[in-house]
Amino acid sequence: MSMFSKLKQIKDLRDQAKVLQDALGQERAESTVNNVTVVMNGNLEVLEVRIPPEMLNADRKDKLQSALKEAYNDTLKKVQKSMAVKMKDMGGLDFLKGLGGSATDAE
Repeated sequence: MSMFSKLKQIKDLRDQAKVLQDALGQERAESTVNNVTVVMNGNLEVLEVRIPPEMLNADRKDKLQSALKEAYNDTLKKVQKSMAVKMKDMGGLDFLKGLGGSATDAE
């Protein structure tokens, strides 16, 4: 495989990664635990955290912390599943094949 072919494959890979990143940015996942809600996009950015006023009392600190942790972790799992589906729909990591090169490529 020529160097030009490899460079073209790398450019194609970057283009596909950008398409995937854009598609994931449009995805949203949400989880609610004890009325505490976390919303995240497919790029793993937290978009929103909703906490009801009654959870802001000092005597509920432990419950709030636990709810935030659980809601975040659950949302993260949902996003990861969505990411896996999107990647599979786009052909998985098959587009990386052929970039590794071998001794016969140099001939």
